[in-house]
Amino acid sequence: MSIQHLHSADELEQYKAKPGKKLLFKHSTTCPISAKAYEEFQSYLKDNDTEAAVVLVIEDRPVSNKIAEDFGIKHESPQIFLLDGSEVRWNTSHWKITQSSIKEAVSQ
Repeated sequence: MSIQHLHSADELEQYKAKPGKKLLFKHSTTCPISAKAYEEFQSYLKDNDTEAAVVLVIEDRPVSNKIAEDFGIKHESPQIFLLDGSEVRWNTSHWKITQSSIKEAVSQ
């Protein structure tokens, strides 16, 4: 499954409007922790058919900031959200982003 890249507030809104469970990953391209978390995220997606999107926090800072505002969750990176519709069901950051933690959250 391909990962959608969100580059604008409009794209974020469209993604949030999609029904069902989906993942949203905030990725810092300069951070080694984020690189590792992104690998875990991609590994999860290889074996699971969950819709997923990524926001590059440096390149698309306005979108990243909007996520923090919309969800009322302090910005961190790397950071992952499980959305059900436009509601956040789960989120975590840094080393807690693993293939198994994502799998567990999605299966709840």
